[in-house]
Amino acid sequence: MSQQPPDRSIASPPARPDASMSLLANVMDHSLDDGYAEASARRRADGSAGMPRTLKSKLGLAACLVLAALVVTLGAAQARVSAPVLAKEREELIDRIDGETAAADTLESQVDKLRDDVGRRQRKALEKHGGDQGELVALLAGATPVEGPGVKLAVDDAKDTDQGGGGPRETSGFADTGRVRDRDLQRVVNGLWQSGAEAIAINGQRLTALSAIRAAGDAILVDNRPLVPPYTVLAVGNGKQLSTAFQDSADGQYLQALKDTFDIRMSMSVQEKVNLPVAPSLIVRTAEPYKAADTGSGAAETGKGTS
Repeated sequence: MSQQPPDRSIASPPARPDASMSLLANVMDHSLDDGYAEASARRRADGSAGMPRTLKSKLGLAACLVLAALVVTLGAAQARVSAPVLAKEREELIDRIDGETAAADTLESQVDKLRDDVGRRQRKALEKHGGDQGELVALLAGATPVEGPGVKLAVDDAKDTDQGGGGPRETSGFADTGRVRDRDLQRVVNGLWQSGAEAIAINGQRLTALSAIRAAGDAILVDNRPLVPPYTVLAVGNGKQLSTAFQDSADGQYLQALKDTFDIRMSMSVQEKVNLPVAPSLIVRTAEPYKAADTGSGAAETGKGTS
């Protein structure tokens, strides 16, 4: 019967935990370089290691310590002396800023009062010198508040403004085609005027014959005042006729195309009573008929003049 050969395998000793960190272990075991160790040993053998032994060396060390302490003390004293000065300068600067801010607020308040006074004087001048058409001139100039029936037209950007181009817009001015642009409000206002509106305001901003609707970046300005959507357009006039005439006009169809193509939100309703404020800035301009200059008897005989 064959016997099994003896098991000659010898179990290997367990590996050291730091076997994979031989470089780190060497650095920890020999933290001091051999050259530095030898130099330190020589200094200990010569007796030059440690504190200075001679009087001259001790005096030099004491002088260095005194000098270092003097520098630190002077620095601390200088910082303590300059701290109140800096605090005082800071307080003076804050007081100056507060004073200039108060002066600017006072000037701004005076400008507002003067602007209101000029507006009142201009409105009185229109009423006094307007003659039989004084009320009409004041209405067109936005010098008087207006109250009466009319329509309310609300226009707002689309919920999703990342839509494709095309439709009634041939060029892209704003970043998104689903946004209401200045020329859209221009067409809305012109369409309302053409449909019979007597007075118009956008977001409480009264429009006149000289009002301008422009764009500055992505913002819409009315007479240099920025507007924030949604844009609420109030128009005074015969509500039903004004609404029907605007929706049937080219500008009303343009606005409907914007709604169908770009999902711009709009709604129009007839109002029994609409209140419009006066225009914030009143601009009055007058014109006179041109009279041809008399060039002599030749012009009188032919009935012709110069232009």
